[in-house]
Amino acid sequence: MNRTQEVARLRAGYQRELALGTDRFHAPKRTTCPWCDSSRLRTRLRTTDLLQHKPGTFVVDQCRDCSHSFQNPRLTPEGLDFYYRDYYDGLGVAHADWLFGPWGSRKRYLASARALLPFGAPRRWLDVGTGHGHFPGAARTVHPGTVFDGLDRSAGVDEARRRGRIAEAYRGGLTELAPELEGRYDVVSMFHYLEHSIDPRAELAAAKTLLAPGGRLIIEVPDPECAMSRVLGRWWIPYLQPQHLHLFPFANLRRELESLDFTVVAVERHEPHTAVDLTCAAALALGHVLPPADEPWHAHPPTAPRRMAREALFWSAFPLLAGVYGLDRLLAPLLSRTGFSNAYRIVVRAPHGRFSTPVGLPAPLG
Repeated sequence: MNRTQEVARLRAGYQRELALGTDRFHAPKRTTCPWCDSSRLRTRLRTTDLLQHKPGTFVVDQCRDCSHSFQNPRLTPEGLDFYYRDYYDGLGVAHADWLFGPWGSRKRYLASARALLPFGAPRRWLDVGTGHGHFPGAARTVHPGTVFDGLDRSAGVDEARRRGRIAEAYRGGLTELAPELEGRYDVVSMFHYLEHSIDPRAELAAAKTLLAPGGRLIIEVPDPECAMSRVLGRWWIPYLQPQHLHLFPFANLRRELESLDFTVVAVERHEPHTAVDLTCAAALALGHVLPPADEPWHAHPPTAPRRMAREALFWSAFPLLAGVYGLDRLLAPLLSRTGFSNAYRIVVRAPHGRFSTPVGLPAPLG
């Protein structure tokens, strides 16, 4: 079945869902910050789905006291299912494989894996939110003696195991699966995962449960304090609405980890920066003005003239996108070392408990 036939097959189901409206996909609007409970909120962003162009409007509020940013009203689990569908899987699986696979992210994966080298060779590593397992597939070249497992809610984790990128595949949520995996891992990684979580505090506590005494937790998340968020506004890709539910200022996340008795052992803002802000902003803006593509959440397929116009306009804009990408790459060495870095990494060590040295890791440094 080709893509056109698959879209036609899915259209009736999407239209039945949309006939009931999209308001039902949102939880009640919060009047207080989910991080510090302050009632001093301001609207930081109001936007539509600029990724798939599914119907709906999304708001990101920011706390005036702790600066935590969060989607408000937040999507319900049913809403998340609707808006995630056909982005990482289904119709979007080929795009996701390109975006997160060797062509899109391998350099960043290798840098993330090397961040654990100063702390020894872990025996077992769990990658949370692993998707199709592209990170473990790359990281094993840095840690050849490490067994990598993966956890994800999507079927991609099973595909990762079939392709040999991970040894064990856990399908489901971290907080639900944590009790059966208690103390099993020397390293737990969360790469651009936490911002997708409904309850990030519960996720961090669950990660601590999985770690052996003295094990490491490594987290990478978008930096909401990035200056580019103010320059680009709704076109700043790390907003990623409607998928990103929380955006964490570094100080907030550090304090939360320390409250769980983790010890911060490394912080990095340069390497996690992804040099695509301008390119993605241009691509999102282009997608916003182009005639709609043939997608099942649109009531009717585009006419032949509209399809031809879309294709012609896209290819005419392609040289501009290529030029903007070159500018992103040119500016990256400067932006990644300034307030324009769009992500940060934090590595923390779990408490040692009753053991002096965790299994698979060397004695702690300092």
